[in-house]
Amino acid sequence: MSNPRSDLLIRNLRPKEISLAIDWAAAEGWNPGHRDAACFAVPDAQGFFVGEIDGEPVATVSCVNYDDRFAFLGFYIVRDSFRGAGHGLRIWNAAIAHAGARVIGLDGVVAQQDNYRKSGFQLAYANIRYGGIVAARSRAPTEVVALDTIPFALVEADDATVFPARRSAFLRAWIDTSGHVGRALVRDGKLAAWGVIRPCRTGCKIGPLVADDRAAAEAIVQALLASADVGEIFLDVPAVNREAIALAEALGLKPVFETARMYTGAIPPLRIDRVFGVTSFELG
Repeated sequence: MSNPRSDLLIRNLRPKEISLAIDWAAAEGWNPGHRDAACFAVPDAQGFFVGEIDGEPVATVSCVNYDDRFAFLGFYIVRDSFRGAGHGLRIWNAAIAHAGARVIGLDGVVAQQDNYRKSGFQLAYANIRYGGIVAARSRAPTEVVALDTIPFALVEADDATVFPARRSAFLRAWIDTSGHVGRALVRDGKLAAWGVIRPCRTGCKIGPLVADDRAAAEAIVQALLASADVGEIFLDVPAVNREAIALAEALGLKPVFETARMYTGAIPPLRIDRVFGVTSFELG
């Protein structure tokens, strides 16, 4: 007789089911956004997987293919009572296979770095989640405008300087989703900074936050804070960007969580010095 704990059926999560992975991520303390599911399904609806035993979900993972060269892995979760039986490795392998020959990125928990290295991932840098209560300004800086008033081609081109693949459809969804608020700063006809804030299970997250310098980034943060009564906020910052760390600390935010940004191969040169806030740890 077969062991029912070994009879794992792996299938794609349908777009309307992606909320399962997000709920599990929330239970792990990852604090996803309220409307993440609809946005995450946009770039690759086939990139989300669930492992089931007798119809019961026991494991999830995603590997979103952004283009023919780059994918991003996330939502790698196995329920506590089903760990140690090989289910995680099986669903992990399914996700890796979905990426094909693409370079894969991930933001993994620091304790799992050695395991990720065994699958060919190499550390690029750490990302640090900062969180806390920030007093919102009653008025936004006058030079900041709504992000959706900026030609999307400018936002798309700017994002290409900080992310390893074009992600136009995802960006449109992220900016346009109800409840998400975007702001931008234009200097001398050039997009100098932009960012999005979204409501999460706890407080709000700002991401992406892309800027030419700390002053521009701070102007966007203040405008986003003025857009709503946000209370607690979170900002995921590349540890190699000293100005971004300085901004988070100046806002009074404290480190609450850290990930290891890792890749399986070479990616295009990126302006990490312009990344003041990562879009998400799940999709990059």
